[in-house]
Amino acid sequence: MEKLLRHGIASGRKVLFSAKRLLFLTILLIWAITTVACNLGTTYVSALDLTATVSAQFDQVSTTHPALATNEPVALAEPTPNLAQPTTSNIELPETPLPTLLVEATPLPTATRDNTPRPPILYYTQSGDTLPVLAAHFGVGVDEIRAQGVVPDIGFITPGTLLIIPDYYGADLASDPVLPDSEIIYSPSALDFDISAYVMEANGYLSTYREYIVDRWYSGAEVVELMAMEESINPRLLLGLLEYQSHWVYGQPENLAAETYPMGFIVQEKQGLRKQLSLAVQELSSGYYGWREGRIIEVFFPDGSQQRIYPKINAGSAAIQQFFSQFYDPARWLGVLYGPESFPVLYEEMFGSPWLRSQTVEPLFPTTLTQPVLELPFKVGKLWSFTGGPHPAWGPKGSWAAVDFAPGSDESGCVTSNEWVTASAPGLVVRTGTGIVVVDLDGDGYEQTGWVIFYLHIATKDKVKAGVYLEQDEEIGHPSCEGGSSTGTHVHIARKYNGEWITADGPVPFTLSGWVVGQGNKAYEGTLMRDGAIVTAHTYGSFETQIRRD
Repeated sequence: MEKLLRHGIASGRKVLFSAKRLLFLTILLIWAITTVACNLGTTYVSALDLTATVSAQFDQVSTTHPALATNEPVALAEPTPNLAQPTTSNIELPETPLPTLLVEATPLPTATRDNTPRPPILYYTQSGDTLPVLAAHFGVGVDEIRAQGVVPDIGFITPGTLLIIPDYYGADLASDPVLPDSEIIYSPSALDFDISAYVMEANGYLSTYREYIVDRWYSGAEVVELMAMEESINPRLLLGLLEYQSHWVYGQPENLAAETYPMGFIVQEKQGLRKQLSLAVQELSSGYYGWREGRIIEVFFPDGSQQRIYPKINAGSAAIQQFFSQFYDPARWLGVLYGPESFPVLYEEMFGSPWLRSQTVEPLFPTTLTQPVLELPFKVGKLWSFTGGPHPAWGPKGSWAAVDFAPGSDESGCVTSNEWVTASAPGLVVRTGTGIVVVDLDGDGYEQTGWVIFYLHIATKDKVKAGVYLEQDEEIGHPSCEGGSSTGTHVHIARKYNGEWITADGPVPFTLSGWVVGQGNKAYEGTLMRDGAIVTAHTYGSFETQIRRD
């Protein structure tokens, strides 16, 4: 009871008009004034009226259910039972396209760069920073970044290195960190977290929820655990978002929408916990890895407006900003991120300080990180095709960490193959599933620590069992179309380190039998290069895709 009262979760949280809130409203006032940018001859908005408007918006964030905080009425779906029906139509495939959300923002031009003279930005590098990605974040050329000492052109920069960078954009409001990186991905910091015990102790709606997935009923905690493991997203984060959006963890959903769409994505065909978590993970992965890899620099709101992501922010904070931008206008979004009743406040109440916890595991990968020796995932002397360059490792919006290989065949499409997928490196099989084999290279039995190789589309017939230790080149199974969507028989292979997907063409390049992966202009394009030879990826096995293991 003391825990429930401390959290203020089961009974709802009250807003206290404190100095903290006044400071927050002042920040919003400054933001609103700069956003209005009235020209000469335009009717000006008084500071009093503007403050009242912002205050009202803040109150609405605090008292309106977060999942329903939209400007337009929502047409609810027909009532459905809590328990999903045991049919294959409920199976969520990992590589299906993201459906259209309730309100889809129209992409607008990127943040406007100007040449207004400003003092340069002094930036101390973080774990995972590289020059090309920082240039994208700050909107400058790589050659415009000045460093104190020598920094690598492509590889990781030592954390804490001082860089001097031109400022072409001016101030950004959402500049404070929200959560550390290790709280977004399923990192070593979550190894001791017992999802089931936490859910049962909280005694909310999630503790009684059940859902049928593939071949059996899952409890609410098991659904969260399944999604956390498959997507490599921190289970604490999933529970925190579920509580913030619909009160499922400590309380009860307040209405049918909160019960049917617990993460707040009002999409008719995405009802139920697993499908809602899947949509949430897609947005979190898009923000985290899109920022980490330099592919996104802004968030877009349902009203069509946009906000440049503060270039000094960490990938974990970018992920949270991306997620909540799906539901709120900019003023409410700021309240959710930084207000007295914000998501980070709730998160710390639920799980303790994430920043203290992060100090025990971060940085998640050292500057000197190198890939262990990996071989092509098929037998010596065999001729396969490189059918997929860098593309998302899991789901449509994650890290471009995966590549694909297909065996030679006289037939196209999803055909049975007697060829073998082999272990690229020795390790312990820690998890298997539909089409899935996960090999832990350090052998400690944890998928969240050290190097892990992820194989997808492995046929059920002859597939290796969990718990088996594989030597390099030992047989894993046959390539197939099992596990997610696929247009033809192949194997999909990706790497993780300390729970984070490692991009195939980045500071730690994906190297297989000496062939180095290069990225193309879009997902699934790319090359393999070795000693001047080039193999080009195509989804069909043409001559230029062929590669022999020698």
